[in-house]
Amino acid sequence: MKKQAHTNLIIRSSLALALALAIWLPVQSRSAEPVEGKNMTEAEMMERCQEMTEQRQKMMAEMKAQDADLTAQVAEMNSAPADKKLDLIAAVVTAMVAQRADMHVRKEKMQGEMMQHMMQHIPMGKESMSGCPMMKGMGGKWGDAHKQHQQGKQ
Repeated sequence: MKKQAHTNLIIRSSLALALALAIWLPVQSRSAEPVEGKNMTEAEMMERCQEMTEQRQKMMAEMKAQDADLTAQVAEMNSAPADKKLDLIAAVVTAMVAQRADMHVRKEKMQGEMMQHMMQHIPMGKESMSGCPMMKGMGGKWGDAHKQHQQGKQ
């Protein structure tokens, strides 16, 4: 019995690793619009701001749903009989690894898009950036990050 449990753990761990690596590969989705050679109108910029804000809200909703799912899995694991706990632990760990790998990929992609978006605001002036709905949702974090970046250069 113990050998079978050990074998199951190795198989599940291998599957979790394979799943994490598969998710780690770049996710294909809509990339940020290039700025080169194109001056955006204020209306086009605000439309892009709104799209990015909606992407962020969607990601946050998905994270909340994943957290609720994990909470349910942990509750099930905690109330399970001893002979079922190992399988449930493996399922929880597998789900957590997959979610974490996916979040890293999404975070990197979104940060790149946000930086490109902020660069699109620059030619339009300070008011354009401060009026961006995405900036308002960040609660001033952009300004703090910019100050830290400038201090690092000195």
